[in-house]
Amino acid sequence: MPVAHTLEGPLSVDVLGRQDPELAEILLGELARQSTTLQLIAAENFTSPAVLAALGSPLANKYAEGYPGARHHGGCEIVDVAERIAVERAKALFGADHANVQSHSGSSAVLAAYAALLRPGDTVLAMGLPHGGHLTHGSPANFSGRWFDFVGYGVDPESGLIDHEQVRTLARTHRPKAIVCGSISYPRHIDYAAFREVADEVGAYLIADAAHPIGLVAGGAAPSPVPYADVVCATTHKVLRGPRGGMLLCGSELAERVDRAVFPFTQGGAQMHTIAAKAVAFGEAATPAFTAYAHQVVANARVLAQGLAAEGLAVTTGGTDTHLLTVDPAPLGVDGRTARGRLAAAGMVLDTCALPHPDVRGLRLGTAALTTQGMGEAETARIAVLFATALRDESAGRGVREEVRDLTGRFPPYPAQ
Repeated sequence: MPVAHTLEGPLSVDVLGRQDPELAEILLGELARQSTTLQLIAAENFTSPAVLAALGSPLANKYAEGYPGARHHGGCEIVDVAERIAVERAKALFGADHANVQSHSGSSAVLAAYAALLRPGDTVLAMGLPHGGHLTHGSPANFSGRWFDFVGYGVDPESGLIDHEQVRTLARTHRPKAIVCGSISYPRHIDYAAFREVADEVGAYLIADAAHPIGLVAGGAAPSPVPYADVVCATTHKVLRGPRGGMLLCGSELAERVDRAVFPFTQGGAQMHTIAAKAVAFGEAATPAFTAYAHQVVANARVLAQGLAAEGLAVTTGGTDTHLLTVDPAPLGVDGRTARGRLAAAGMVLDTCALPHPDVRGLRLGTAALTTQGMGEAETARIAVLFATALRDESAGRGVREEVRDLTGRFPPYPAQ
């Protein structure tokens, strides 16, 4: 059944509707948008109603600077329990000695990792932005590029794979204080052991920015960076399917430094409603159902990559090991930005991204959200056909949009109760 877009619907906005109907309509409009278009943005997903319930709970009222048992505000005895549960669940889920669940975002988690291990002016080796690095990996517009001396490694322009010989050469030449492994658009598993070897050779810390694959790690569908990295930074949304937020994982020897880097160095009061929602998500991710989900996400992504390649698009690295893939639509006669516009008109929401070739923008898409909706390989294969149809013929967009509407109607993200 399609989602019931009413004030009595599954997201319980009836109270808001009575007090502030203008904002209630905006929430319902966004619910309708999410429910009638294909969410192919690799960094997005649908949280469970239980996660949403924690986010909208009275825990949002509580100020809780500090850590459980050592707060700067009174009345934290209940929220302390919530945070301890979140920490213990994260440690168990990822096999880490220590977890900090207070970071407000993935970017703030990376900031905290740098604050724990580095000093302004230190040299850091990370994936260059044109090759798929994140803003926090040295963008001059970001704190990272202003405070640290970043050296960028890249991918082989032909294979699209990380150039590990370049990584080793740059590390030997620049002797960085830290090496960052992680990307916002790399479709293959990262070889954490190889990065660890290089970091040990030059005496550098290894920071894994696992914002994208961490949900697959939780479900056993991707290798874990925890045994190799000094600090793992991650988000709790994306494939992990929790609230928008961040976390850090590390060994016991760095626990105090990481905690102090989050609070009081880079953040103030913890968002207790979000931390409780993270705990809910960690609990969900520890179930057999989530393991099956994570593997289905990868299966769907591989089918999507194969389908798009069969339709004539150039798929970076020839496929994917993860939830995401990047493609060049140029063989179909359109550039990345034009392609994104045509696909949006056809009801397919996704991003552009850098490709290994200089000054070329491609498309980044992922299968986490559609898999949450219950779609499998058959639906994903059809999506690849619709995708290419919309790109080849702009006039076909209306027909594709109707089929997308029908498809999403059969797989609502929040079925009516």
